Amino acid sequence: MEIKGKRILIVDDEEDLCEILQYNLGNEGYDTAVAHSAEEAVEKSPGSFDLLLLDVMMGQISGFKLADMLRKELNNNVPIIFLTAKDTENDVLTGFSLGADDYIAKPFSVNELIARVKAVLKRSQKDKVKSHGILKFEVIELDTTRKRLILNNKKIELTKKEYEIMKLLLENQNKVFSREDILEKVWGNDVIVTDRTVDVNITRLRIKLGDFGQNLKNKTGYGYFFEF
Repeated sequence: MEIKGKRILIVDDEEDLCEILQYNLGNEGYDTAVAHSAEEAVEKSPGSFDLLLLDVMMGQISGFKLADMLRKELNNNVPIIFLTAKDTENDVLTGFSLGADDYIAKPFSVNELIARVKAVLKRSQKDKVKSHGILKFEVIELDTTRKRLILNNKKIELTKKEYEIMKLLLENQNKVFSREDILEKVWGNDVIVTDRTVDVNITRLRIKLGDFGQNLKNKTGYGYFFEF
């Protein structure tokens, strides 16, 4: 599993704990952000992260309530690991009923948490790739079985190379691929094409994606990625 670029939002009102988690997860190569309340977490667009570490007992909006909002109101399936001192059987069952991917009782060891983070992210990545052969982002669906793109329930015609570029970027959330990377993975070493070929295909993809074309980003000096 590619760790670099995986984004984790830590939501907990214990500032010291947040600092510890942010430091240790950062050392593991994760890109982390912190929110000290559910309200602050909502402002950071939690659905754009690869994983939430979510405390249960916080201010006006509990972690359970935030998870419920994400799942039911926002229809977002971002993986969630609850971090909490509430570890009775009923609490654990409530957490899983809300769509939690794991539940860790406080106090816990940082090494255990990191191991569980890796396990959840690994499962999540496999689910995205294998879920009925479809890669999804909002109203975009890339059907890897039928080799087609669906946008707002409408089929969008892609060339073979456009499809393969789209598949590469959707399978690797927020990961930046250089033009050379894309040429190697999509065209292979047996075909001689220039870097400009990648730019042309990206431009066509942006047009076909309409409003979502802006999500197909170019990080100057590095390459292309699809921003989730």
